[in-house]
Parts: sequence; structure tokens; C-alpha cells
Amino acid sequence: MNYSAPNPGEESLVILQSLLCLLREKNILSRADIEELCRKVSLRAAGMADEPLPCCPESALAASQDMQRLTSYIGQRYGGKHARGI
Repeated sequence: MNYSAPNPGEESLVILQSLLCLLREKNILSRADIEELCRKVSLRAAGMADEPLPCCPESALAASQDMQRLTSYIGQRYGGKHARGI
């Protein structure tokens, strides 16, 4: 078999995405919680939070985009109430 070298951080991303889905599936996190997390990641990536993400701007933008895609997926898969006022 021909395996390519893994992208640094890819393993962690898969684990964290799976963890968020599991927590949502078990109703430990609400859809509103996931949306709030997405909003915070976006603010940090834009440098508008008290503590911007400590990484290069490209990585911060990629993290924000990944979080938005995951939020959309979780919302479609598990449903739930949206966060109010966001």
C-alpha cells in the first residue's frame, strides 16, 4: 500500500471533530454551543478577540473555515436549536 505522509495536525483535527460530534450526539453540547464555539474561533482568527489564535494568519483562517464546515455538518446531522442573537 502506498500511504502519503500525514499532514501535520490532521490527526488532531480528526480527533477533535469526532469528539465534537460525539458530544453533540450525546446532547452534552447543544447546537447553540457549537455555534458559539464557531463564532469564537472566527473572532480569534480575525484577531478581534482578547486572545487571537497564536499561529500564522493562514492557519487561523483555515481553522475558522473548518469550524464553519463542522458547525454546518453537525447542525444538519443532529439538529437542535440555534444560538439566539448571533
